[in-house]
Amino acid sequence: MDTRKRMGVQALLWGGYVAVSLAMVSSFQPLNASFVFVMGCVGGGLWAASEGLRALALRRAWLDRSPPALLLRLALLPPLFALAVQVVLFAINWAGISLGLLHFPPNVPQGWLVLLSYTVNTTIMLWLWMAVWMGLQMLHRWRVGEVAKWQAEAAARELELQVLRAQINPHFLFNALNNLRALINEDPTRAREMLSRLSNTLRHTLQHSAKERVPLADELAVVRDYIALEQLHHEERLRVDWQVDPATAGASVPPMLLQLLVENAIKHGIARTAGGGVVDIRIGRDGGKLNIAVDNPGQWKPGSTDSTGLGLANLRERLARAGGDGAGCRIAAADGRVNVTVELNA
Repeated sequence: MDTRKRMGVQALLWGGYVAVSLAMVSSFQPLNASFVFVMGCVGGGLWAASEGLRALALRRAWLDRSPPALLLRLALLPPLFALAVQVVLFAINWAGISLGLLHFPPNVPQGWLVLLSYTVNTTIMLWLWMAVWMGLQMLHRWRVGEVAKWQAEAAARELELQVLRAQINPHFLFNALNNLRALINEDPTRAREMLSRLSNTLRHTLQHSAKERVPLADELAVVRDYIALEQLHHEERLRVDWQVDPATAGASVPPMLLQLLVENAIKHGIARTAGGGVVDIRIGRDGGKLNIAVDNPGQWKPGSTDSTGLGLANLRERLARAGGDGAGCRIAAADGRVNVTVELNA
């Protein structure tokens, strides 16, 4: 809140307090100029005390302190400020009465006991003011923290999307373009088909990576295009066995999820295995869960990042955000084959 707006709120608050106090006094006895003057001084004193407490709390960073330290300051300082206000008012009253400038009815109480009772009343008002002000400060901090958190998450999300857009292996692009160049003269019709598949793959990477989830059907289509292009390079060394349960129709997945699994299987399985082999892709539904398993020839040891080539930490983070409750990824190896299984909400 800027200074002008804060001062406006303070004037409205303590001006209202003075007006209510004068209205209460008028129900017991007639008002005169002295009452109005003194109550105006009370309002001004409360305004000054609240501003002083606010400045002190900000300068000394009360909200950053432990709860006991904060409570101790709230217990001690508002009463001291209230006492200071009442001492000043007591002096003004005494001087005004002594000089004949202030006149009060005989039944108006005076003395040190009155000063102490007014100090208690002023302390309560300052405590209430501090409670509201500190509550608003905490709410503002929470909102700023939430905005900062969402900005950080948005920045991380944007960085991840940039990584996803660059996820297609450059070697895959070079191999695909070289194979297409050779295929143009040998089989122009097939070359055009492969060029369309490459275009579909790149378009999917650029467009759909900006989404939290994409239809499984779209992901399957782009992976089939990707595999067709890889088969152009690996020829008979790359064989794929698809097992897609019809019950998975209508399911959705995080973008590039299946493509990452298949790319990993080809790059770190087929390409490194003499004679190639079969990549098994199994997609099924278990209640509300979608199970995706990609199995390929190869070797894997726990803790070896080179043998997985997948960035499992990144994959698991994406699953945690977009995969739903219980989403996860596990990898296992046996009998010369590596299996990566992903489970997520359909």
